[in-house]
Amino acid sequence: MALANGEEKKKAGVSYLGKFFPRLRRYPTTYIGFAIILAFLFIAIFGPMIAPYHYSQQNLALRLDPPSEEHIFGTDQFGRDIYSRILVGSRDVLTVAGSGTALAVFFGLLLGLFSGYRGGLFDEMVMRAMDVILSIPPLLLAMVILFALGPSRVNVILVVGFLYIPMVARVVRSVVLELKTRQFVEAARMRGESSLYILYKEILPNVLPSLAVEASMRFSYSIFLVASLGFLGLGVQPPSPDWGLMVGEARTWFYQAQWVLYFPAGAIALLVVGVGFMSDGLRRMLLPGGVSDVG
Repeated sequence: MALANGEEKKKAGVSYLGKFFPRLRRYPTTYIGFAIILAFLFIAIFGPMIAPYHYSQQNLALRLDPPSEEHIFGTDQFGRDIYSRILVGSRDVLTVAGSGTALAVFFGLLLGLFSGYRGGLFDEMVMRAMDVILSIPPLLLAMVILFALGPSRVNVILVVGFLYIPMVARVVRSVVLELKTRQFVEAARMRGESSLYILYKEILPNVLPSLAVEASMRFSYSIFLVASLGFLGLGVQPPSPDWGLMVGEARTWFYQAQWVLYFPAGAIALLVVGVGFMSDGLRRMLLPGGVSDVG
């Protein structure tokens, strides 16, 4: 009986993957999104090696120099090469936003799983705590926390993770509430399986598609939040070439040198568009008709 159940799950998983890739061909924008993200990942890894100049190298004789063969994106108010700074700064954006998103997904998944499956007073307490966090505008709450803790890379990661835990937890909980009434979960209970076994083996695999979509959406919002905090001077601190910080510094010089603003802002916009394409494609492919039944 257990062997047959295992074979049924294996066939269901193969069938699910078999439907995934044909769907991918129907959404070409997903390829664009993945290509953009892979390009930024490549830049984040190899940016310091392919950058023509050191990101903090100053040359006041070339300050606010327009784009040229020597400086294809021009230079900033200190004569630093903007192209090199964007290449190197991509690492901070991806690592900070990605780490914050991973933190939110991990703890949001745990809270959503146990809250949705257990229910009762525990569920009510967790969800009300999540509602309190959600009731405060994310950027305002992030500013308050960073004013108290001080701006740093680690603190920004913690703030991003903390702010997006409630969103992930609510999505996971809603899926768990629907899944725990399914027949394969009831069958596991009748077999005498423990709650941890049911959550890990029966429910979690079915939560993963919705979780992947939510994680990609949170990553997009995290990029915006990290850039906004950098713009306000509360993100990654100088001399790190944070894109948001570059946009914030460019405000003073915009009328003299528009390229100082356009290129870092364009990098942020392109990355967010790429993540958006990927997120939309994942949603269409993984959740075409709601929650999947792989259990």
